[in-house]
Amino acid sequence: MRIIFILTVVFVIGITATIFAELDHVLTVNLDKMGPQISPTLFGIFIEDINHGVTGGLYSDLVKNSAFEYSNPIDGWSLSTYGSNVSVQVASKTSISINKINPNYLSIEISQNGEWVEISNSGYNGIPLEIGESYILSLYARTQKSTSAIYVGLGTLNGKIGAENKIKNIGPVWKKYQITLTSSITSDNGQLILKFGSVGSIYLNMISLFPSKNFHDMRLDLVNMVKALNPGFVRFPGGCFVNGNTLDNAFNWKDSIGPHIDRPTTMDFWGYDQSYGIGLYEYLLLCEHLNAQPVFVINPGMSWQGSKDVQIVPLQDMRKWVQSALDLIEFADAPATSTWGSVRASLGHPKPFNLKYIEVGNENVGQDYYERFEMFQKAINAKYPKVKLIFSAGANYTGHDFDEAWKWAKNHGVDIVDEHIYASPDWFLSNTERYNSYDTNGPKVMVGEYAAQPWNSQNTLEAALAEAAFMTGLEKNSNKVVMASYAPIFNNVDYSQWVPDLIWFNNAQVYGTPSYYVQLLFSNYRGNFILQSSISNNDYTSDDNNYKRLYYVTSYDSKNKDIIVKIVNPWPSNETCQINLNGNASLTGNGQIITLTSDEPVTSNIPFRGRMNSINTFENPTHVSPTYESITNVSTSINCTLKAYSLTILEIETNGL
Repeated sequence: MRIIFILTVVFVIGITATIFAELDHVLTVNLDKMGPQISPTLFGIFIEDINHGVTGGLYSDLVKNSAFEYSNPIDGWSLSTYGSNVSVQVASKTSISINKINPNYLSIEISQNGEWVEISNSGYNGIPLEIGESYILSLYARTQKSTSAIYVGLGTLNGKIGAENKIKNIGPVWKKYQITLTSSITSDNGQLILKFGSVGSIYLNMISLFPSKNFHDMRLDLVNMVKALNPGFVRFPGGCFVNGNTLDNAFNWKDSIGPHIDRPTTMDFWGYDQSYGIGLYEYLLLCEHLNAQPVFVINPGMSWQGSKDVQIVPLQDMRKWVQSALDLIEFADAPATSTWGSVRASLGHPKPFNLKYIEVGNENVGQDYYERFEMFQKAINAKYPKVKLIFSAGANYTGHDFDEAWKWAKNHGVDIVDEHIYASPDWFLSNTERYNSYDTNGPKVMVGEYAAQPWNSQNTLEAALAEAAFMTGLEKNSNKVVMASYAPIFNNVDYSQWVPDLIWFNNAQVYGTPSYYVQLLFSNYRGNFILQSSISNNDYTSDDNNYKRLYYVTSYDSKNKDIIVKIVNPWPSNETCQINLNGNASLTGNGQIITLTSDEPVTSNIPFRGRMNSINTFENPTHVSPTYESITNVSTSINCTLKAYSLTILEIETNGL
């Protein structure tokens, strides 16, 4: 039997508590005593190329394997020929290759009139086409014998053509050709078609197709989803992606800048080929667009430590790794007259990017890591003392290695320690006070990766509310925790490797999960000072686990002069609460209520039966999403009923505190 709860939020503004027969809680907010200042970088995002989140996702090239450099050089391409004297192959003859970085090219030879070759690429599970939209096709080509033209088209797999054109006057040296195609059809299963029918030889490389609407080669709908989060920082480009399975495929920022034809294709840590289409420069442009502080993660001279065959650069060979980090900071921050600053300026950005944070390593631990971190620390502190370094506490958030990492960090003047937490919703609900005991005078904390992982490994409302409860503790301790980011951010559902994730998409659609909306609300409704507060009757113990009935945080936004109250009720029953604003308050009487919940509770077979199992889908992308309601006649005493399974935010306008 499926039980549907019909739940209604009731806010009674300025009416005494006697209207409620039995108030469950009284939340008292002290307006005269400001608590810790909230870090402007508290809530941010973490981007890594996992789940094809960047290659085939954020990177908006619709062609798969554009440079023919994948492990299977013909991966993504379909070849059709007509005639017995036709040759089509991926070659890498040095005298013909465009460069040493991308030596492969497609060689096509036609010996007789009437013969032809057609190649096609359907991208990452179909190229999305939209009627009236334009697409920019670019490719490099050269000939040995004359050829008249290249026919290019956009169409569907069943043969319907949506756009077509020709590239003419192909010459004997490599040259980039570019044309615009406007689609007359809409399809999520399209393909790019190139056809050749002239006698002669032609060589092709770097065949790319970008939607004309993009942000520096980034997929616009994904960029807009990220922008809505209003992140305080962006941690990039990984993750294990930075470590590499071996040092050969560890991320090298110098390989990621400049023309795409000069960027290599490498094997991604997560098991697929990627082309550095989005590199350091594009990430910095994205941070600037988001008005977010860049946090770049560098390899510490060690491959992924989870492997029994971890590779470690000898200490005597670490100099070039340290110098690479110094060059990176110069590229991002130095004047355009400097060596690497001039490279940045040549790419179109003479103004520095203001990089303030470098993370050395990802989930690294142990003496080998400590020794190498210290080398980076000494060199960077000496040349760029304003850049703060972030130190890894390892892959686990407890245990011997974790404790030893913190001990080393405290003894060696570390600025910030990065903790990663992947755990059950129960853990997050039980550990909202984790950072209460951390030393205010010690290294600050970045929770660089965290996510609640429910029983079905999906982005349920249950998981999102557990994360919200945990985030109230992060906000209360913002004098210790200066950064936190959910992970991973992207999941291309056609290539999914890891769940849960913040944003789910396919080749044509995107939606935010319940966790996405929690991040959005906490980031957009964040004060800059904690208001001290307390609540009555809030302890809750079950199955020997200590929980809270309600999880809350109160703050003040001095810019907008708003009091912000966030309350999480992750349980299956409504809770009544009186909110008393004590102190010198000058209210305008206006405000707003934001609620995140679902009207379809689903019983699940996990320790707390009855928790919300609701999710968002492509068919119903906003099933769990915030509702907004303006309120008036707000006074210093507010009675409310908090929905079961909900995050509620009160934004109360003042004339200033």
